[in-house]
Amino acid sequence: MSGKVKQRSAANTAEAATVTVNEKILKECHDLYTDPDNGLVAIGTSLGLKLLPPRKKINVMLMGNHSAGKSSFVNWYIEEHVQRTGVAIETQGFTFITSGRKRESLMGNATLHLYPHFKALQEIDGVVDYLNTEISTSKQKKFSLVTFIDTPGLVDGDMKYPFDVNHSMLWLGDLCDLIFVFFDPIGQALCKRTLNIVEQLNETHSDRIRFYLSKADEAGHESDRQRVMMQIVQELCKRPGLNKTGFDMPTIYIPNPNKATRCVNQIDEVCKDIEKTINQTIQNTLNQLERDCEKISSLVDNAIEADNRARAYNFHAKMKGLALSTFGFFLPVALVMQVLVSTAPRELLNNLAGEELADAISSFLAPTTAIWESIDDDNQMVILAVVLVLSGFCLIISRIINQAKPTLQRRSKKLLNEKREYVNGHVKAQKQKLYSEYLQQSVSDHDL
Repeated sequence: MSGKVKQRSAANTAEAATVTVNEKILKECHDLYTDPDNGLVAIGTSLGLKLLPPRKKINVMLMGNHSAGKSSFVNWYIEEHVQRTGVAIETQGFTFITSGRKRESLMGNATLHLYPHFKALQEIDGVVDYLNTEISTSKQKKFSLVTFIDTPGLVDGDMKYPFDVNHSMLWLGDLCDLIFVFFDPIGQALCKRTLNIVEQLNETHSDRIRFYLSKADEAGHESDRQRVMMQIVQELCKRPGLNKTGFDMPTIYIPNPNKATRCVNQIDEVCKDIEKTINQTIQNTLNQLERDCEKISSLVDNAIEADNRARAYNFHAKMKGLALSTFGFFLPVALVMQVLVSTAPRELLNNLAGEELADAISSFLAPTTAIWESIDDDNQMVILAVVLVLSGFCLIISRIINQAKPTLQRRSKKLLNEKREYVNGHVKAQKQKLYSEYLQQSVSDHDL
């Protein structure tokens, strides 16, 4: 096992040099789970424990009415024009925007192959035909650690979607780390469909939802923006679960050096929120790695302890069974010898056992011989029958007691110990190293 560990540690050195520390940490954590031979997923499966490998990126879902600026925000964040923008409903399906080695577009099932944890999405009729992925080579901001999910523009009225958009967005919300809700101050900011989905998402994922007044620079004067924000907040607060105090809705817009505006732009706060979530995800991943190692170690300890108990039980059961079977076998033999000594001619005994042995047997059985001869023939037959029944009963009980519990083979036990040593040694050491690398980004070497 140690040889395989060294091989894996030496792999992809050139690629590792081009990634950020956070990227490296999440990737190595993912690899510790997914290695086909020594990964925690494979080890857990062998022990009956189902483990899920951590994702290498966080998922950020963007939702809101059409023309709310979702696609524009993505283009600004990655500093590349990958999403179409405009006043029309440009985004009619779900677009995953992620970083990769080369610019590429994927459609339908190809997207699900790229994101296997989203495969259950295909169970919603019609969704697969409206899935696509845009892969960008951008390294701007923290994009290498983020996957954006741009959702269909939401409208009220008779607008027909080719799939159940509400169900799809609620399903995706379960797998997203952040949910950004963009309200357009000049469009359908109070789109009821948007508010309905937000209300349902808030029931289980209120800590992931962030509200933004997008395109704030186009909302007119400050008094106009305040009026729009008040309308949105009042409408949100009418919904159960959303009527909370301290409602936060930063104003954001895409910076334009050629357009002067006095509107405060808090778009950098969005980036900070993403970075904060990335950092929290790294900490959660490392902590989960520690917990999963403890689970595996505990299962191995339990398996070995159960095996030791089974072996001890089998040993004592074998001793008890041997004692009962010996008693059950020699009891009728002793009785037969007693009958022979009492009834058989002396010459027959001498011929069968020899004169010296016959004398020894006769002397040894002399006390019981006297008792046996004092018993009449009918009672002797009863005693003989009772002895035979008792002998059979002892043999049956010994067979039942002697049923062994299953135990581990020596090779299996050795493999369990190797797994425990690997998890407690290599994996925990890697986790400690990765945690140190993570902390070194914000803490000095002296403090570490």
